[in-house]
Amino acid sequence: MKTWHEIRRFPFAVRLLMVNQFGVNTGFYLLVPYLATHLTEDLGLSAVVVGVVLGVRNLSQQGLFLVGGSASDRLGARGVIIAGCALRTVGFALFALGDGLAVLLAASVLSGFAGALFNPAVRAYLAQEAGERRAEAFALFQVFATAGALAGPLLGSVLLLVDFRASALAAAGIFAVLTVAQALVLPAREVVPSRGTVLADWREVLGDRAFLAFALAMVGMFTLENQLYLLLPEGARRATGWDGAAGPVLVLGTLAGLAFQLRLTRALGRRGDRARWIAVGLGLMALAFLPPVLVTGAGGGGPDGTADAVLRALPVLAGALLLHLGVMVAQPFVMELIPAFGRPGLTGTYFGIFYVVSGVAAAVGNAVVGRAMDAGRHGDAAWLPWACCALFGLASALGVARLRRLGTLPAAPDPAAPVAAREGRGDRDGRGAREARDAREIQEDRRDREVREPRKVQGGTPT
Repeated sequence: MKTWHEIRRFPFAVRLLMVNQFGVNTGFYLLVPYLATHLTEDLGLSAVVVGVVLGVRNLSQQGLFLVGGSASDRLGARGVIIAGCALRTVGFALFALGDGLAVLLAASVLSGFAGALFNPAVRAYLAQEAGERRAEAFALFQVFATAGALAGPLLGSVLLLVDFRASALAAAGIFAVLTVAQALVLPAREVVPSRGTVLADWREVLGDRAFLAFALAMVGMFTLENQLYLLLPEGARRATGWDGAAGPVLVLGTLAGLAFQLRLTRALGRRGDRARWIAVGLGLMALAFLPPVLVTGAGGGGPDGTADAVLRALPVLAGALLLHLGVMVAQPFVMELIPAFGRPGLTGTYFGIFYVVSGVAAAVGNAVVGRAMDAGRHGDAAWLPWACCALFGLASALGVARLRRLGTLPAAPDPAAPVAAREGRGDRDGRGAREARDAREIQEDRRDREVREPRKVQGGTPT
């Protein structure tokens, strides 16, 4: 009840975006986990064609995050969020209504590009609206996202009793409702006219070496988080001999998030800097892949009866709980730090580039884990993928810890600190450059006020 009470204390726009994320993840996981099966079994497509269709969707999203981030900065996050939800409505509807390869590819491109639009835009809007409670807002945002990721597959499995098209149309309907709801009630915010070009914005962000180092260091978080849907469910099935063992793995994390996420983020935010807790969270995520080795990497046959299956499930559930705990510790502070690297007018671009860098690198990491899973099965080394994941998490934790020691990470907002102190990066070598940039921004903001008065933005787009 305390969590729901805290939700009501946030601005209306923040609460709406949380509900929106629940709907986004529900609609996405209602459809996408079952898409490959539909393409192969229902439509009879070859594995190569299925790989192309799924790859186009992923490439459209990962490769175009930067476009969505820049559009959010220049056109307003509200309009980009609405456009993204509308595009995904069309894309998912095409999966339901079309069987030809051209239609399937169009559906993949539209649904992927939709995610590239609204993912950075939602986070940029949330970061700007939440203010100094940014970490708490992202903590609750993660709770809603996790709940949607659980509700989606459950609803999808029920709708598949009818057929795949029922699932696809339901997913499209969810995004249609989100589109209309946000168009009607998501508040519009003024957009400051941009002074430079999009390429200049990209060069500015890509020139922020501390930010790029941080994005690369976070590869482990995204790679390991994805194992909630790949390695851990597989480990649970192997340990227990039960095909439905993946369910408790996901339910456990959702319940833990609902019960503890906000309280944990708030407590940690009062104790030490954010970078330390990010490193701790990544370390917990690395440790999460050690307990399951006891029952998935030791070889031997399956469980001997129900009692043995329950006992063998415990190490896997312990690993899942540690992984969820690590995400709960690290992720809100990661989201809080990203906008602090640059000026407010580039918040969307920073999120966009962060997801491009981490997404591509995490895709490589997932390929390594998949390769390790195959090698483990054929080489009597079932422990191998678990060891790979533990090393990924450890490397990321050490990377963030090193960036913290070097003092290259920005300071998080502190309600008790003066504004000037909150905006400083805190590293001795970069303080002069930061102060110079702050001075330039003050001058630029003064010029903006002179030209902004006759130009107001309505509905999230310049008029």
